[in-house]
Amino acid sequence: MVALATACAFATSGCATVLNGTNVDYKTETRPEGATAKFTSGQECTTPCQLEMKRKYDQRVDLYAEGYKPTYVLIQSKLGGSTFGNILAGGGIGAVVDGTNGASNRLYPRPLIVRLALEGTDDEAVLLDEDGNVTMTVQQHNDSVRVDVAKTIGPRLAGLEDGE
Repeated sequence: MVALATACAFATSGCATVLNGTNVDYKTETRPEGATAKFTSGQECTTPCQLEMKRKYDQRVDLYAEGYKPTYVLIQSKLGGSTFGNILAGGGIGAVVDGTNGASNRLYPRPLIVRLALEGTDDEAVLLDEDGNVTMTVQQHNDSVRVDVAKTIGPRLAGLEDGE
């Protein structure tokens, strides 16, 4: 492991770029399955699905299914631990490269698993973990990342302005 860190420190590209790449396979699931998922990147799929996405960019995904309330989830691009590894190993160049191209970032939440809320009920859409347990409401998640994500996708798409 030390040899890998040392090699990355002296490489002209960052460790995360070499190890992770700048894209990630992003899995989206809904309960029930068969919802349409539309991302701000222009990508679209029917759940369950997996798309290749850039690690660098925040996103918004709108979810629609007949008989269920439409909802959206803000996907945040967060700095991952590999940047700190670059810095500790003396790889300032690698840290700059990884930070610039987004290779050191992680998309959150990932995977995205949403239990949609039935129309005509007071239920809210919720985020689920991989075991199917509720982690929080979609609203709670969006509220926790909204201001940060708005910096890149804009205040309207992030839900800070009317007209979403």
